[in-house]
Parts: sequence; structure tokens; C-alpha cells
Amino acid sequence: MRVGVIVPQGWTGEYNGWEPGRAWQRTVAVARQADQLGFESIWLFDHVHTTPDPTDEITFESFTSLAALAAETERVRLGHIVVCTAFRNPALTAKMITTLDVISGGRMELGIGAGWKQEEWEAYGYQFPETRERLGRLSDDLEVITRMLGEGRATYEGRYSRVRGAINQPKPLQKPRVPIMVGGNGQKVTWRLAARHADELNLDGMKPEDVREALPIVRARCEEIGRDPDSLKVSVHYWWGNAAQTGSRRVEALSAYRELGISRVMALLQASATEDSALEELAADAREAGVALD
Repeated sequence: MRVGVIVPQGWTGEYNGWEPGRAWQRTVAVARQADQLGFESIWLFDHVHTTPDPTDEITFESFTSLAALAAETERVRLGHIVVCTAFRNPALTAKMITTLDVISGGRMELGIGAGWKQEEWEAYGYQFPETRERLGRLSDDLEVITRMLGEGRATYEGRYSRVRGAINQPKPLQKPRVPIMVGGNGQKVTWRLAARHADELNLDGMKPEDVREALPIVRARCEEIGRDPDSLKVSVHYWWGNAAQTGSRRVEALSAYRELGISRVMALLQASATEDSALEELAADAREAGVALD
């Protein structure tokens, strides 16, 4: 199992009251520290204003931020946890991810999901459809994106998304494509989409005991379509409230995830916005839990 760091970007209020330039420099510093400490990856949320309530405080946009962080780091992989697919045309998302893969020297991951935070959609002028439609859009978008990341021109005609001979050059540096991680806890649709299209399923905030119950269902979703269940990695977004519980409780949680066969966990430590020790302590707890750092 590996551990990734969700770097501060302001979404959870960690930059409330900060001057923007100072906040960005701290984001860069945390990304560099994660790179140096041996964490496997760095991640950003694809959100546009703060949670749980929107306030007039900093939230850095994810794609532009990851492009900058790709140039500021050397080793860590980079990704979204996760892209709200409806915020962008899927062909454009694939083009942006491909460009990021080239910029980063082949370190990009595509984390993607259906989206959920209604007030963001409405504030930014997006219609917020029912869950069924959002998942239908995710299905079509994954069809478009996988074709865009593959060889040749992309063509697909779906209910919500389409491309017709779309060119995506340059292609990603990674072969056969940039890894795709579908995020979400929906057993009936999201996990089936992950089984069909993804290299990894990211479970959102699930505790180890819940993951234990989920894994047989994830395997069954793969078996339904004749896919080897072992070929679909499973990761966990380790929510910041739980990840902040230092010492034995965090070590026990990380150990439990590792023993369950989870491929990686990703966590935001809000304290990392102000304290260098936050990531150092996470690295120490990860090692105690038997997790390899590079």
C-alpha cells in the first residue's frame, strides 16, 4: 500500500484569512515536502469554493494548480480526487489530462466522478440534474475519455456526450494510457463503471470495517463482465477528520487498510497548511503501519 497527500488548496477552510500569494506558496511547499518525504502522490479536490458552506475565501482551481505543481515536483504522481466530470466537456478533460501527463513527465492520474456539491453547480451556472442523469453523463464521458486517451482519432455517440473524429495530440507519455480512477461509493452504477472503464476505484471516506464489506461486491462487479477482479485496484480517500487523529489510532487505520489489500490511501492534513510536522508525523505513522514510502 502507498500513501498520497491531498495538498492544501483552501477548500476545507485551511486558507481562511490568508493572502492569496502566501497561500499558494504554502501549497507549493507542501507539495515539495510530500515529494521529498517519499509519499507516492499528491492530489487536489475539484471544487471551486469552500465547504461545508461557500464563503468568500480562497479555493485554488485544480487543473491550473496541478499544472504548476507538476513543474514544482520531481517524483510524486499527481491527480484529482476527483474531477467533477460535468464541469468540463470530456474531450477537453482528456486533452487537459494528456497535456498534464506530458508536462509532468508521465506522472498524471485521472480521478473522475459524477459530482455532488449542488450549490457549486448552481453558483457557477451549471444545471444540477438528478443522480441518474449525472451517472449517465459519467458513463458517456468515460467512453469519450478512454477513446481520447487511446490511439488514433476518437469517435463516440452517446446520450450526453459525443466526439466525431476528435484528435488528441500529443498522446499521453504513459502507455497504454493515463491511469483512470473512478471515485464514488455507489455499488450499483459507479462500481460497475469502474469495473468497465477504470484502473482503480476510489472509495470515499470508508472506514476499514466498511471497506471489508465492500470488497466482495467490487469483485463481483468485475466478475459480471468477465474482468479479473485483481486487475482493478481499490484505494480510499481517508477523510481529513479521521486522518488528523495522530498516533495509534491513525497507525491502526492505516494498518487495517493495508491488510485489506487497499492499493493506496489519500489524505488531507489541514494542519499541513501551517505545520511542517504534519506530513512528517504522517510519514512516521505510515512506516509504523508497514506502509512503504519511496
